[in-house]
Amino acid sequence: MLEATPLGDGWILRHEPDALPASVPGCVHTDLMAAGVIPDPFLGLGESEVAWVGRRDWTYERELTGASAREQTDLVFDGLDTVAEISLDGRLLGKVRNMHRSYRFDVTGLSGRLSVRFVSAYAEAEAVRGRLGERPAAYAEPYQYLRKMACSFGWDWGPTLVTAGIWRPVRLEHWSTARIARVRPLVTVDEGVGVVELAVDVERTRVEAPLALVATVGGVRARAEIDGAGGTVRLRVPEVRLWWPRGYGEQPLYDVELRLLHGDDVLDVWRRRVGFRTVELDQRPDAHGTGFTLVVNGERLFARGVNWIPDDVFPSRITRERYRERLEQAAGAGVDLVRVWGGGIYESEDFYDACDELGLLVWQDFPFACAAYPEEQPLRGEVEAEARENVVRLMPHPSLVLWNGNNENLWGFRDWGWEPRLAGDSWGEGYYLGVLPRVVAELDPTRPYTAGSPWSGSWDRHPNDPAHGTHHSWEVWNREDYADYRLSVPRFVAEFGWQAPAAYATLRRALPGEELAPDSPGMLHHQKADDGNGKLERGLARHFAVPDGDFARWHYLTQVNQARAVAAGIEHWRSHWPVCAGTVVWQLNDCWPVTSWAAIDGDGREKPLYHELKRLYADRLLTLQARDGGLVLAAVNQAAGDWTATATLRRMSVEGEGLGRVAVEVTAGGRSVACLDVPRELTPAGPKEFLVADAGGDADRGRLRAWYFPVPDREVPYPAPRFDVALAPGGITVTARTLVRDLLLQADRLDPGARADRGLVTLLPGEEVTIGVRGWKTPDVESARSALYCVEPTS
Repeated sequence: MLEATPLGDGWILRHEPDALPASVPGCVHTDLMAAGVIPDPFLGLGESEVAWVGRRDWTYERELTGASAREQTDLVFDGLDTVAEISLDGRLLGKVRNMHRSYRFDVTGLSGRLSVRFVSAYAEAEAVRGRLGERPAAYAEPYQYLRKMACSFGWDWGPTLVTAGIWRPVRLEHWSTARIARVRPLVTVDEGVGVVELAVDVERTRVEAPLALVATVGGVRARAEIDGAGGTVRLRVPEVRLWWPRGYGEQPLYDVELRLLHGDDVLDVWRRRVGFRTVELDQRPDAHGTGFTLVVNGERLFARGVNWIPDDVFPSRITRERYRERLEQAAGAGVDLVRVWGGGIYESEDFYDACDELGLLVWQDFPFACAAYPEEQPLRGEVEAEARENVVRLMPHPSLVLWNGNNENLWGFRDWGWEPRLAGDSWGEGYYLGVLPRVVAELDPTRPYTAGSPWSGSWDRHPNDPAHGTHHSWEVWNREDYADYRLSVPRFVAEFGWQAPAAYATLRRALPGEELAPDSPGMLHHQKADDGNGKLERGLARHFAVPDGDFARWHYLTQVNQARAVAAGIEHWRSHWPVCAGTVVWQLNDCWPVTSWAAIDGDGREKPLYHELKRLYADRLLTLQARDGGLVLAAVNQAAGDWTATATLRRMSVEGEGLGRVAVEVTAGGRSVACLDVPRELTPAGPKEFLVADAGGDADRGRLRAWYFPVPDREVPYPAPRFDVALAPGGITVTARTLVRDLLLQADRLDPGARADRGLVTLLPGEEVTIGVRGWKTPDVESARSALYCVEPTS
């Protein structure tokens, strides 16, 4: 039987003349922080103080004893970041240059000093650039010249912290006769029967030894003999239970075990969990253009998605528990699809395991983002090798439903001035339209592949044409107001978003001692977007009076604006299902404390946007939309059953006076949208009026509510807000005495560990809401009142 010996202990990090204790898995930065050599780069301006780390070479060392009674001993690295030489007692074992691959070296009979010497990623990237020539990119750092997590070189939401280290586990594997080298599981469904086909590669020490494979799944057992270096076992499991995305059904998972036998001896065992489901990507042309609709088990989905970036710029720190927490937050917000963005990594098994269990569909980018990538060697061979390894590694996971070739590179070639600058040089097209689809078709034909995001499907059309395929909506935020989301109906919106700062307690921790202001030194350093604060201010000024010198007010209003912006897009696009078949918000999470587009900040705190997503991504959504010169009430029903409700529409003044009221019956069939014209007499006549629609119970018992204000808030003559606050079991109750617009309890102002169970809420006069608060050690009314914010009249 194969034996594995973990090699996580006993390492040192050497950079002459220093030798420091090292953690494996880990990286140079985390080891230097642990030893007190460098400050925490997440705090203050610390990022700038540690820039030198990425420019140096580093060596990890430990003693290695490989003695074993087995015939062969392999040294196995699951991940090395990135360019390294591995030697044992001065004997070179190999050279590596890809963070996204694993490596195996035969060390049978060897022992001594194991050394892993990392060359600066900058040095390697600059050397490759020198040989192959300059390639354009969205950022100045040379991330496109090596196979490394691109965002470690910085992004418009991330720090420049260029890592090195043994970032995934390392071990010795001792084995005899043969071992399982690779298992490629094809999992399909054939008229209710689950089919598992295991294509197995073996490595041998004895060529002549007779070998057999025995596999079990769902109570079914099958055996196959091995001839040579591999074999195939096929199992048919009757009456399998289908795996569904969350909200559509359950997520049954089946244990698969594969044993490699030599006679009665078990040489090696491979175990995984699989789920039985079918997935298609419907890209048929229609009257509106070219669709992009995911179909799981025959069910067409509106994808309620978020973009995922590495949850820490030092990914070795991300634990199984942290993955689970973050993905549970996603599921709790109604998300059913997570796009693993192409400037990051292929995540660990822990990520995909959690998605399998939670019913979160995974759209996996290959790691290419916002740059022209050379296609010459050594990169071309590395790209194919990493793709082959990771496609097979991730195949067991039913949550994985889509492979995507790159992020924004096809668009960049056409729109960002790359084509004339490249003058015929390679830039990655051969990967996205050649190598990667070939690898996926060969190894994983059960899943669809798309060449990029955005991508219209053909060079005959603009890559980011909203009528065809996937679309990234960045004119809004960069140049336009979020109201402009409502001017088009893309087939699938794979990126869109709006910035806001991190939660107050996160800022206080990250910027200790700083007097916070939008343009204070630390705030500016933790704002990485080009003209980010300018865009925040211009976006705010279109809707509110920009506060002057009041950071708390600025902080609150930018959070409101972020939630409003994303709501404007999702409500509009969901109301146009099935023409629009999905929205993927940029972004779910952050990798450090920063002003960004995230719904959950770098300390794991939920912004108001997170709570707004709960409403926007619920199975049932009520929204008021301006269309064709009038208003419509759209009832969006993503549940399986029909939705029939009485909706009450009220035209009101901002002082709380009722100006008109009508009750209408709304029926939306399962997975459909029903739109009703709002009677003309209920249309608000000016800035002092608004329309509110209600269906269901009250604020705490399932009521759905939609608002329509005809003008931006800065033009609305709001009354001065008045409300009462009282303590309630587990939280507070707020009772409105006037219209109270976008009330927010910033619970982390009560205690850094406190969390509220809801975000923005608008109350009519006389209405009340109970806000649950956990982690608040000493509740009192005055503290609660001081942490409550709402929209106030423009002075």
